Amino acid sequence: MVRRRSPRGSGDRLAGEIVDAAIELLIDAGDDSAVSIRSVAARVGVTPPSIYLHFADKQELLDAVWSRYFENIDGVLAAACENVDDPLERLVRMGVAYVRFAVGAPALYRLLDARTPRKDHSPKGDELTASAPFVRLHEAVSELVGSDPDAGVLEFWAAAHGIASLMICRPDLGWDDDLGHAEHMFTALCRGMGGRGMSRSSGRRITRDGQE
Repeated sequence: MVRRRSPRGSGDRLAGEIVDAAIELLIDAGDDSAVSIRSVAARVGVTPPSIYLHFADKQELLDAVWSRYFENIDGVLAAACENVDDPLERLVRMGVAYVRFAVGAPALYRLLDARTPRKDHSPKGDELTASAPFVRLHEAVSELVGSDPDAGVLEFWAAAHGIASLMICRPDLGWDDDLGHAEHMFTALCRGMGGRGMSRSSGRRITRDGQE
């Protein structure tokens, strides 16, 4: 099906449709082998040269898919913690929302979770740590633990990835449909982070066996 020539000034809309088509092909095939300039052009209804006007090659297009994916995650995290004042509950909701988003599109998650875009095409010109959801998470952890949130961010991010990956790769482990297990694990993790933050702020040092 040949697409009608787009009116002047509609380039941004076409670029978005190209990214949408690439995402659809990724989900349908389960890997990026089905994504090519020709296949995306056919899905959108344009010629391959039209794709090159927006993306230099397949890798740049996949970088745009990666950026779109993390933009969507940020929207999911923002909606999950809207109007929630307690920092611990906010983090737990963000974690559960992240896992729900991942398991809702497992093929896309598996493909993009391990992908790091080229630096000049990643969000805000930087790598993962500059992406909107990572910045949002960093701010939320800072509210819970106070100063020096980097360790907490790493722990939370690792937990979110681990839970999502296990639910996708090993659904036979007895995960519940309402994500109660995930919520329980995020709650335990956030309580631990909050406790460590209070200990640091009060000048106490807690050892591995729980003694001061």
